[in-house]
Amino acid sequence: MPRVDGMTDSNRPPIDFPSRIGVWWASETWAMPNAIEVAQEIESLGFGSLFIPEVTGKECLTQSLAFLSATERLVIGTGIANIHVRIPSAAETGARTISSLFPRRFMLGLGVSHAPLVEHGMGKTYAKPLATMRDYLEKMAAVPDVIEPGSGRPVRLLAALGPKMIELSGTHADGAHPYLVLPEQTRVTRDILGPDKWIVSEQAVTVGGSPEEQLQWAHQHLNVYSGLPNYRNSWLRQGFEESDLVHGGSDKLAKAIVGMGSVPAAAASVKAHLDAGADHVVLQVLGDDPMADPRPALRELASEMDLV
Repeated sequence: MPRVDGMTDSNRPPIDFPSRIGVWWASETWAMPNAIEVAQEIESLGFGSLFIPEVTGKECLTQSLAFLSATERLVIGTGIANIHVRIPSAAETGARTISSLFPRRFMLGLGVSHAPLVEHGMGKTYAKPLATMRDYLEKMAAVPDVIEPGSGRPVRLLAALGPKMIELSGTHADGAHPYLVLPEQTRVTRDILGPDKWIVSEQAVTVGGSPEEQLQWAHQHLNVYSGLPNYRNSWLRQGFEESDLVHGGSDKLAKAIVGMGSVPAAAASVKAHLDAGADHVVLQVLGDDPMADPRPALRELASEMDLV
């Protein structure tokens, strides 16, 4: 396994993670000065990264630059930057600029998003995901080296669930960012990619509340995803059945995907992805409000985990 700083004997681009466990947090409804305070405490608690989404709110490259500027060692990643939001050259040059200012501290996670969001929310065409992503990456790679000379291209991860997209994350990118998967799927991803590509897996957890409340939070979290073909197909490949794919997921699905119970149980669900071959795991704290302040739960988790 790689050292914390990401240096290996392979030629993959290095990332200086302060620790192997980070945070996935949607801060889109937060005023940026307040969100920065959260990022700064995430860093002070010993977490190694902050990964942020891009759905319908804030533009993620601007947010990434703000978080990097306000922290010292924290790695910032996009989980994920929607390729339908910007043309390939804008994604490449924007990420190069960030990487040149904060070398080895930024990961550009890219994803094809979902048909309902792209077609109804953005008024665009959702074509074949694999071909669309391959074409996008090839156009990014074609941006000449005169743009941010000497900085090199940014480290790219793909939101990869199916085997073909995982393969593409190895041939055309630097690895994968699995989301809402079991540790066994992280192992499958590692088997496909081999040892020389990055895997940054996401793991949702609950902290506090009664068992009934934790299960409710998990179902609430899975509600939107359970209606999206990408995730439905992913869960079927992972061994779940059609009966598990009801809105919000079955209890079986929710309990398997989300780390529930005690703080040690939540921490163990994160460690399981590391044991399965992830280089880095970003935990996502669930509750009544998906954009609530994660710090109370993160303080408990940080005291439980060996973050280095």
